[in-house]
Amino acid sequence: MKLNSTKRDKIMKEADEAGTMFSSNNIRLSGREWIIAAIICSALLCLSPTLWERLEKFTPGVNYRLPYALGNDYWLYSRYCRWASSKYETLVVGDSAVWGHYVSPDNTLSHYINQYAGRDCFANLGVDGFHPAALGGLLRYYGRDISGRNVVIQFNPLWMSSAKHDLQTDKEFHFNHPKLVPQFFPKIPCYKDSFSKRFSAVVERYVPFFGWMSHLRIVYFENMALPNWTLEHPYQNPLNAVTLELPVSGDNLQENVSWTEKGITPEDFQWVEPAQSLQWRFFRRTIDLLKARKNAVFVVVGPFNEHMLKPDGYKTYQKMKSEFETWLRRNNVTYCVPEVLPSELYRDASHPLGRGYAMLA
Repeated sequence: MKLNSTKRDKIMKEADEAGTMFSSNNIRLSGREWIIAAIICSALLCLSPTLWERLEKFTPGVNYRLPYALGNDYWLYSRYCRWASSKYETLVVGDSAVWGHYVSPDNTLSHYINQYAGRDCFANLGVDGFHPAALGGLLRYYGRDISGRNVVIQFNPLWMSSAKHDLQTDKEFHFNHPKLVPQFFPKIPCYKDSFSKRFSAVVERYVPFFGWMSHLRIVYFENMALPNWTLEHPYQNPLNAVTLELPVSGDNLQENVSWTEKGITPEDFQWVEPAQSLQWRFFRRTIDLLKARKNAVFVVVGPFNEHMLKPDGYKTYQKMKSEFETWLRRNNVTYCVPEVLPSELYRDASHPLGRGYAMLA
């Protein structure tokens, strides 16, 4: 029933005289109670991720690499960085060529280096699909524990093989790991996400609670928000899905077939020159970041399957390699440009097969 203004005013006046606040809310907090609520919420925000680490055991074994399905779990990557930095002398970071896209964990670059070293002193911190712009963000915001260490970092020229891969097209392009690239400056032409998405990505970098929430969603709820997960699994208890068991690192896309056997033909890549390349600029910034954190940095350029290049592209690539080397020398960065592997040891443009990793190591 509607109240006219006269009756409403009368009721409000009577409520005020009785010392009662007229409101539709049943509970109102005093100033002191607001402070207590803020303290409790802050404690939950700060302590929940730390307490969770005590519940969810994380004990990587030999040849561990972040599981393929957890490539977007930056909170877990941060945890892995902290663990690896305390256990290994040298950390090997890079994209899927370091991770080992077509091989098992015991056929990766870090595995064979450890084998030749005679002990486990190299950790595989590669992540599948990480281009230099994303890798820089990963190390800046989630790899803070990589400090005062030996770091082998890989640069894959494949990310400069076109304006699209170099993130320079004006047309929107949905690339890997957009949360990790600079959200506002410098501007990435093909990155068109809304302000709210960009802002939430920035907040997640500095508030571990939100990264932890993403971790729970990725590991236990099939990378779905809880309401969506319950719609897909209406008869399951969400608490039962939280098993506190992380996926093993043994997943892989093994395919022991060379690029020629697979029927891949030589390509004419539309290379972006280093002077104009966004990816090369982001990689240089990452080198500066690692050095600023007192790391001893060693750069590996490649591996790249030069057998796949047509003559003009081959010439351009040789010139690019020379420019990479010049910059690395001028900036006192120790580096290696490995010799090209035999053609049959490549699976595609940048991924060796198992025997190729052994030779590269």
